[in-house]
Amino acid sequence: MALPDWSAVKSLEVPTLAELFARDSRRVATLSADVAGIRFDWSKTHLTPDLIAAFTRIAAEMGLVAKRDALFAGEKINVTEGRAAEHTAERGEGSPDSVARAQAYHARMRALIDAIEAEAFGPVRSILHIGIGGSALGPDLLVDALGRDAGRYEVAVVSNVDGVALESALDRFDPQTTLIAIASKTFTTTETMLNAESAISWLMQGGVADPYGKLVALTAAPEKAIAFGIDETRVLPFAESVGGRYSLWSSIGFPAALALGWDAFEELLEGAAEMDRHFRLAPFEANAPVLAAFADLYYTQVRGCETRATFAYDERLRLLPSYLQQLEMESNGKRVTAEGQPVSWPTAPITWGGVGTDAQHAVFQLLHQGTRLVPLEFVGSIEPGDGLAEEHHRQLLLNMFAQGAALMAGRANDDPARAYPGDRPSATLLLDRVDPRTLGAILAFYEQRTFVNAVLLGINPFDQFGVELGKEMAKAAGAGGQDFDASTSDLIARAFG
Repeated sequence: MALPDWSAVKSLEVPTLAELFARDSRRVATLSADVAGIRFDWSKTHLTPDLIAAFTRIAAEMGLVAKRDALFAGEKINVTEGRAAEHTAERGEGSPDSVARAQAYHARMRALIDAIEAEAFGPVRSILHIGIGGSALGPDLLVDALGRDAGRYEVAVVSNVDGVALESALDRFDPQTTLIAIASKTFTTTETMLNAESAISWLMQGGVADPYGKLVALTAAPEKAIAFGIDETRVLPFAESVGGRYSLWSSIGFPAALALGWDAFEELLEGAAEMDRHFRLAPFEANAPVLAAFADLYYTQVRGCETRATFAYDERLRLLPSYLQQLEMESNGKRVTAEGQPVSWPTAPITWGGVGTDAQHAVFQLLHQGTRLVPLEFVGSIEPGDGLAEEHHRQLLLNMFAQGAALMAGRANDDPARAYPGDRPSATLLLDRVDPRTLGAILAFYEQRTFVNAVLLGINPFDQFGVELGKEMAKAAGAGGQDFDASTSDLIARAFG
């Protein structure tokens, strides 16, 4: 396998952002793209035609086109686990057999939703969704972003094994009218299954005659869900080749499809498919996920940036930074190549972020005047999500636009404490509106951007072995079969006696 050669991009002299704008009157047009109701603007990053050309050569050397084709063809590109990565098939872009299977699973999910809406399981007013990681972050984001005015069902998503989280959700609901969705790819996830057992106990204590009749399983291991006691008609499978952090398009999205309505779920899938088609067909110099990855790699490989921040200037997208943390850091937080060889270059930066304008009064001090360079991404919507005076949304967007401008321009001052260095990069993703189509498109954009980064870094974004060791040690400790260091042993003794 080829290894990435960063020498060409490192050898290029890149002017300041102010100089780049002064030299090129068409910079905004050249470094912007409009896809699926989203305006992508990278003009306030340090990307140049020469940098894009250099990264395009690296992409050719690393086989990006062939690997992109392999991704959509359902080939076994997850080489360490020997399987495909077929989340795109869930939205209709993949091998014909995989797309047909995904559509059959979707039809099964829709049939169950139709039955629930017809009160075949009795009156259902609320959904308790139990999962962790990708089995919780995706549905939580969808329902929080799009379900505030849906008025169909109340949804709570619980992932933390801390009993306070589950108890807080249960206190909101009536066991007689609550449906519980248990989301686990393997149906063995320790935290999820413990929360599920406690939720079943809550149903029993609430006088539910058939508590297992209130359960729905979302899993790639349907036989284990059936063995657990869930009737086959309420088991919603998805393909083993769909990774957890890429699974909201599958039956893992059940609570969103139920809460938002099936039409909204289909629009979500179509928005993602539109971005998939753009990623497959657009030339690299106009390809949103590709250009975003080129900017990412410039800042990590050339400028030595260790973090990247995303700020959602829309309350409906407040969970987006948390969603991206898992997507990007679990995918590309690797230290070996896809062939298992140690890497000698940085891989994923630390992803973090927050919600504007709150973040402006919390972390932007460091971003404007701190010693670390942090590339930023702003995400906002032209159409407001509230019915208050227009000035609310106007001030929100003006703050977002002004922050990007201020980071780039800076301001000189004779008092060093009041000087802003400027030349600090940001990208802006401006949605026409926050709706299922644009949300589907933007999430697919982030997935494909993560994939491009991985290909150019020479790593596999579809495994996550790094999450296993701590879980294994915790399980062994619970069984009394784990020897710990003196510090850990002391903490365990203090906690449990």
